[in-house]
Amino acid sequence: MTTYKGINGFAVQSVATDPSPLDEGQVWYNNATYAFKLAGIQAAAWASGGNLNTARSQIGGAGTQTAALAFGGAVSDPGMTTATEKYNGTSWTNNPTGLNTERRGLGGAGTQTSALGFGGTIPSPLSNVASSESWNGSAWTNTPSLNQLRGNPGAAGASNTSALAFGGEVGPYTTSTELWSGSSWTSNPTGLNTARTQLGGCGTQTAALAFGGEVTGPPAHTTATESYNGTAWTSVNSLNTGRSGIGGAGVQTLALAFGGITPAPALTGATELWNGTSWTTNPTSMSTARRLMGSSGTQTAALGFGGMSPYQATTEEFTGASVATKTITTS
Repeated sequence: MTTYKGINGFAVQSVATDPSPLDEGQVWYNNATYAFKLAGIQAAAWASGGNLNTARSQIGGAGTQTAALAFGGAVSDPGMTTATEKYNGTSWTNNPTGLNTERRGLGGAGTQTSALGFGGTIPSPLSNVASSESWNGSAWTNTPSLNQLRGNPGAAGASNTSALAFGGEVGPYTTSTELWSGSSWTSNPTGLNTARTQLGGCGTQTAALAFGGEVTGPPAHTTATESYNGTAWTSVNSLNTGRSGIGGAGVQTLALAFGGITPAPALTGATELWNGTSWTTNPTSMSTARRLMGSSGTQTAALGFGGMSPYQATTEEFTGASVATKTITTS
């Protein structure tokens, strides 16, 4: 009779505590709990998080899945907000002070304690702005403005001293790219290859990724993806689903794209993973299809919050596939 030892060359190990780290397919017997166990793949999935205190869309976002920042946004048409909220991995807390400039469709970069908000649209008169604000963990401070007015720009960056703004609406859609040094914005000589707004972005000032967005079309919602090396943008393999108002998380070589509105047009919760070369569609989508949400985190631990339609307060947490312990049963 074929045995486990005969197949693998060794017997099942008996241990008092589960091994760490795990290798997929690893089998052992836990003699403390009297159970055979297996290291198997835990599928990637979205799960519900705590609701925002203020339902909104076109919202700025920064940080990680367990330490995120949400700021500004649209609460009605044409109502906007300065509200700033912090997420601790379970719930959102209102910050006593909000943005200095009420706006929607602003770019966001950085962390929960060191963020930057820039561009966007103000309500009266309804117009795009270039204003920029820096966040120190408790309050916003006005900083020098972008060189170009823009609403719904793409954004990347690690802190309030190093950020990247690209694309957006300046009237027509733009390709222009600007770099933030901590004291001023500098226009990059070369911009995106595809002019667009409401695009996804992630990464750092010197290694960023731009994907999706609304273009003059048709179709109005693009699959175009571009990689930035600190100097210029290069077109790379496209998203599987063209969309705008898309959420993004991660870094240039390991990114996550989720939600948005497709050419149908229809809201989507579709999720795609970028491995540095191509996009793969994840089997599980967001529970609530939405566009123009806030986003933060990494490819394996991302956060999507707010969005529309209608104006959303819901938050969803994405956990990437991992090797997890499973108890072997006879059922």
